[in-house]
Parts: sequence; C-alpha cells; structure tokens
Amino acid sequence: MTDQLYRTRIGQRFGRRHFFLLIGIPAIFVFAILWVDGMSYWYYLTTYLLFEIVVAMVLIPWETLPNEMTTDYVERTKMSSARLVMSGLATFLATFVPGRLFKLLGENSATPYLVNGFIFATIFAICIAISWGTTWEHFVDAREAALLDQGQEKFSLKSALKDYVSTLRIKSFRKQFVIYLFSFTSMDTWSAVFVYYVVSVLGRDSSVAANVSSLSFLGIFVTMFCGYLFTKITARQLWSIAFTIVLASSAGWWLLSTTNPSNMTTWLIVIGVIYQIGRPMYVFVPWNIFPFIPDVDEMVTGHKRAGVFAAVMTFVRKSTVALATMIVGVLLDASGYIEGQTEQTASAQHMIVAILSIGVAVLILIAFGTALTFKLTRETHQIIVDEIDRLKAGGSTADATAETKRVVKELSGVEYDSIRAWDNYVAEAHADHAAE
Repeated sequence: MTDQLYRTRIGQRFGRRHFFLLIGIPAIFVFAILWVDGMSYWYYLTTYLLFEIVVAMVLIPWETLPNEMTTDYVERTKMSSARLVMSGLATFLATFVPGRLFKLLGENSATPYLVNGFIFATIFAICIAISWGTTWEHFVDAREAALLDQGQEKFSLKSALKDYVSTLRIKSFRKQFVIYLFSFTSMDTWSAVFVYYVVSVLGRDSSVAANVSSLSFLGIFVTMFCGYLFTKITARQLWSIAFTIVLASSAGWWLLSTTNPSNMTTWLIVIGVIYQIGRPMYVFVPWNIFPFIPDVDEMVTGHKRAGVFAAVMTFVRKSTVALATMIVGVLLDASGYIEGQTEQTASAQHMIVAILSIGVAVLILIAFGTALTFKLTRETHQIIVDEIDRLKAGGSTADATAETKRVVKELSGVEYDSIRAWDNYVAEAHADHAAE
C-alpha cells in the first residue's frame, strides 16, 4: 500500500511513507490501553492485534526512509547506523524503566504495567513525530506516475502476494533473506535457551543469566563502531567477522559445560562479552544493506518497491521469533525437560547444551556460507544507481557497458538484455526529442 499510495490524493499531499507515520502518532497509544486490568479475553486479543497492525503500519514505511532520502551509500549507512543505535538505547529503556516501576508501585499490582504502557506509548509517539518532521521522501510526479502505472497491477490481496513472492527473484535479496533468516533465528534460539543453560546445566542462579544477558548494552557501542566499519569494508567482510566471533562463543558455551571450571561466573561473563560483540554485528548488517536492495529491484522492474521488501523483512523477523521458540520447546520436551524444575535429567541437560552451542553454530554456519557469496558492495551499488539515473533520463539499454551488464546480472540474477522495464522511458524521451 505504501508503494502505491502515490496514486491517491493523500499520498500526493502527505507522501507515500509519511502519511502512515502521521496517523501512527495517535494510533500508537493503543499500546497503553493494552495494559488495562480486568478486561475480557476478547478485549486483550483485539487490542493486541490492533497494536501489531499499528506497529506494522509505522515500521514498514519507516524502514523505507533511507532508500527514499538518499542514494548515497555512506549517507544511507549513517542513517541506518543511527537508527540501530537508537534501537539499542530503546532496548535498555525497555528493561530499565519497568524495573524501577516495579520497585515504586509493587510487583504484584497491575498498576506498574499500565503506567509503563503510557510511558512507552508517549515515547513512541514523540519518536514517530520526530521521524515524521525531520525526514523526507521522494514524491512521485505526474510524469513518473504515468510511467510507473504502465504494466503495474493496482493494489489487491492477489497483487500484494504476487509482489511478495517476486522479491525472491532478486538474487541479492534471496541471499540476504537466507542470511537474515538463519542468523536471526540463531539469536532467538540463544535467547530461548540461555537461562535454562545457566540454571539447569551450570547450576547457577537465574540472576547470573540476567546479568550476562544485560551485557547486550555493549551492542550500542558495537553498532557505532560497525557504522564506521561498514563504510570501509564490504557487508560480506563484516558478516564474516561477526559470524566468526559468534562461532567462537558457541564453542565457549560447550567447553564451559564440559570442563566446569571453579571460576564459572567469570568465564560466563567473558564468553558473554564475546557473544554480545558478535551478535550486534550481524544484526547491524542486514538492516544497513537493506536500503540498497530495492535499488537492484528497481533496475529490473522500473518500480520503487521498498515497501514490499520492508514488509517481507518484517514478516520474516516476526516469524523467526515464533519458529525458534517453538523448535526449542519441542526439543526440550522430547529430551524430558520438566518446566519449573531446577534439577534436570542428563538427557535434558545435553539437549540444552546442544541447542545453545551446536544448534546456534549450525544456523550461523548456514548464514556464514551464504554471506561469503554476497556481492553487493558500495562500488557495485553505485553502478546500479548510475544506470537507473541514465535510463530515467531516456538513455538506451543498448548503450549499457559490459561492466554494467555484468553487475546487473551478478546482483539481480537477471540478464540485462532481458530487462524491458525501461522501454517506456526511452520511448518518451524519443517522443520529447521528436516534438522539439
């Protein structure tokens, strides 16, 4: 819907992306009413679904903004890096503020939840308002709209599903999709089983697991460093560094469970630091490389479909959490794990260690192997952008250089000579020239 809102007066007045940010400012307060005590099942189901809809309505257009605001590789990287730093700060607030409210208002009351809901709904609304007021987007003019409308279906459920599937036609996105799916599933798997590992395998208190998990604050500083590093090295190289670090931590979790050293807590913290350095690195890369993927798609389709790609990425992210939790639950049940019991059988302990070390490592290795074949770089992206600009100006596809054709095929998986999306631009340029 955001991709095609340029066809409406609303989109022409407020922008395809910013309209949804604008209505999201008041709508986000549905998060606060989710925490009202004593309501029915249907009330909570409805408010939760409404909140998920509002989040998607804001998140998907917002994710397209780096693609809308600039085509420059470094500028997009700075924007995405700033975004992820704010995400890290928000994660800290989401754990810090509720803890303070519980101490002030009591742990056995619904009041701190409701207060927390209003606090964060207010923070959300302010942040969305800032994003709406300080960002910009590409407005589609009448000429471009006429060209875009040719050969494009109007929005419907069928056309939307067709668009979602068509994203996998783009080779770079297929690779990113695999890397994103497996690396983020590894992160969710780790989160789902780590407390069990500390308590049931290592015999330490759950507070120790919480302390190690709180090392995630390191991600703020790692993300800042990655923003600088991303302008110096390729996505493939940064992914390689991140995955190597996480694989080292996986080996560490396994060794810790088999050697049982006397200074167990110290080693937990050391390995935890290693993991919390690698994790934000591979979290950083997909969302920084994402704004460049729709440019590759535009080269093939002639359409600006950043919203479609953002929707697919968001869907995958929500799915990985559910998938990882479900798989971990099934495996623990099969091993004889008994919920709520500190002492577990040997088979359950072995399963926990296997999931945390081997399971995470296998998922990372799949992502690592795919990352090694990822070819989108600052240089190749610039070739794509330059070619799009040339074709929009009425340049002929027959004049494309051999290097451009090679890069288009390498990044999109589509032969350059088979692309017909720009014929309308060329025809119009010829018509304008004849009229002159």
